[in-house]
Amino acid sequence: MSTFDPALDLSLERTIRARRETIWNAWTDPSQLAKWWVPAPTLARVERLDVRPGGAFVTSMSDDGAAFVPHTDGIFLVVEPGERLVFTNAIDSAWRPATPQPVAMTAEITLTPDAAGTTYRVVVRHGDPSARDRHEQLGFHDGWGSVTDSLAALAEASV
Repeated sequence: MSTFDPALDLSLERTIRARRETIWNAWTDPSQLAKWWVPAPTLARVERLDVRPGGAFVTSMSDDGAAFVPHTDGIFLVVEPGERLVFTNAIDSAWRPATPQPVAMTAEITLTPDAAGTTYRVVVRHGDPSARDRHEQLGFHDGWGSVTDSLAALAEASV
C-alpha cells in the first residue's frame, strides 16, 4: 500500500453498514457491479470482469439503455480477496499502454471491518498534479461519492 500524496491523489472514505464480504461481492460479481458502478440514472454494463492480478476490468455505460459507450477499460493490479482491489486504466484490457479520457489513474479500494460495518476507502492516484486537479474539477468527489452511495445502499439492503 502506498502513502497518500495530496498533490497527486484523491480519496474518499465512508462507513458502510454491511460486512466487507458483501461489499467485496458487489465489486466482484458482474451483476452486482452493474447496479452501482456509474451514477444513476446512467446504466452500466459489465463487459469483462476477471478479478485477478492482470485480469480485465471493462465496462460500458448508457443514458438510454440502448446505446452503450465505453466507460472503463483497465486491468486489476492487486487482488486481496475481501480486503483490497487495485486497478488501473493506464493499461487497457489487452495489456497495451493507454491514454484514457478524462485521466489515467490507479484506484485502490480497501475494506476494513469496524464496529459499524466496514470502512470503505478509495484512493485514486494520478501521474502528475495536473491530472489530479483535472479529475477533481471534473467531479471526482461527486461522481465517486454518488457511486459509493449506490454501493452502500446495495450492500446495506442485503443486511
